[in-house]
Amino acid sequence: MNPRLDDWRGKRAWLVGASTGIGAAVASALHARGAAVYLSARGMPALEAFAVRHPGSVPVPADVTDAAAVQAATRVVLDGGPLDMVLYCAGHYKPLRATAFDLQEMLRHQQVNYVGALHVLDAVLPHMLHAHRGHLSLVSSVAGWRGMPQSLGYGPTKAALMRLAETLYMDLHAQGLGVSLVNPGFVETPLTANNDFRMPALIQPEEAARQVLRGWTRGSFDIQFPKRFTVPLKLATLLPFGIYQALARRVTGL
Repeated sequence: MNPRLDDWRGKRAWLVGASTGIGAAVASALHARGAAVYLSARGMPALEAFAVRHPGSVPVPADVTDAAAVQAATRVVLDGGPLDMVLYCAGHYKPLRATAFDLQEMLRHQQVNYVGALHVLDAVLPHMLHAHRGHLSLVSSVAGWRGMPQSLGYGPTKAALMRLAETLYMDLHAQGLGVSLVNPGFVETPLTANNDFRMPALIQPEEAARQVLRGWTRGSFDIQFPKRFTVPLKLATLLPFGIYQALARRVTGL
């Protein structure tokens, strides 16, 4: 179990990749609960618009694929003191299948979804270990549980985040740091707008944010939602390969 996070008053949170979607919704929820919120993304206009709606929040632009930019953003964020929460929710998704293999798209998924997380860890971990405080939370996806249609670029990067979070927890729990893994199902965001198939149990970002904060309050490591979708899918991943493949194709129609 992680240290429980249920009182955000005076806490300091940095949300990386939070201009839209789940990240922006979590940032809004933390702001409402009294946290000092820092937001990073490539697009400054979206961050500035958030700051107007949430007075006191601080936009810190950064491209997660640029290690030097992440280090510079970290210095800005840490200037106000140690962090209590770092949420990595930067993500790139484009439907991709092996019949139309695109190396540049594959590498773009890797750089944003996984390597960007490494850049953030490299920047913040030494400070968190020195302070013996803080929580690292990585947003993955149920797409990382097993292979899914159109997820040739996206799924492997999310699977990598899962293994990363599990190992971080093993190494950092004894150091007093919290680590959690967020595995959403389908959430209505600019990323999922790329899908051309029916998305079961689609939820809004605000509901996703409530589930994330609930998981942090409980001290959970694995935060997955909505349960009506993730539980059956998790059980389906235990099926033999051939049966799972047939079921996945039938559900998605792909």
